[in-house]
Amino acid sequence: MSRIFLALAALALVLTTQPAVAAGPTTRDPARLPAGDYVLDKSHASLVARVSHMGFSRYTLRFTKLDAGFTYDPAAPEKTRITVAVDPTSLDTGSSSFSKALANGTTWLNAGAYPKITFTSTGVTPGADGMGQVTGDLTFLGVTRPLVMDVHWNGVGPGLFGGTRTGFSATAHIKRSDFGNRTDLPVVGDDVDFEIEVEFYRT
Repeated sequence: MSRIFLALAALALVLTTQPAVAAGPTTRDPARLPAGDYVLDKSHASLVARVSHMGFSRYTLRFTKLDAGFTYDPAAPEKTRITVAVDPTSLDTGSSSFSKALANGTTWLNAGAYPKITFTSTGVTPGADGMGQVTGDLTFLGVTRPLVMDVHWNGVGPGLFGGTRTGFSATAHIKRSDFGNRTDLPVVGDDVDFEIEVEFYRT
């Protein structure tokens, strides 16, 4: 037992005396984002939606399961291609029963018939100070419509355990009626605003 205790104590001493890893963005210059394929860190990804409820509040919900990736070439950032897939059954309203009713019912997300919400970019327009726009096609409830996302690139740097990590914040807006969803209009608003926070690592 004493040997195990001494081994654990030695391990704790080693871990606590190691220099801290300098993680975090080291540059916000897009030209210094290394070329390659990037995949989503699913544990650091958030998709939040807000919609008017009777005009009294901006009702907030979240999707907890999403996947995404992109391929980047600093010599041609406008050619970046991004793909996103969202699992509608991961809807979280704060109430398990209500979330399941919205996700699986045929009038809202209808996950049984449409098990994925997808986005595929068609163009990237870099801007100043990390700002830019991503245009693409959003497919929801079997309907595909154009979507514009306003994006802020948060920089690139090492992760806690090394490698290359980068992150983005984005916003987007749709009218759900454009996708054939008119359920409970106008009690529930037609306009839906999205807020996206994502981190990627290079494979």
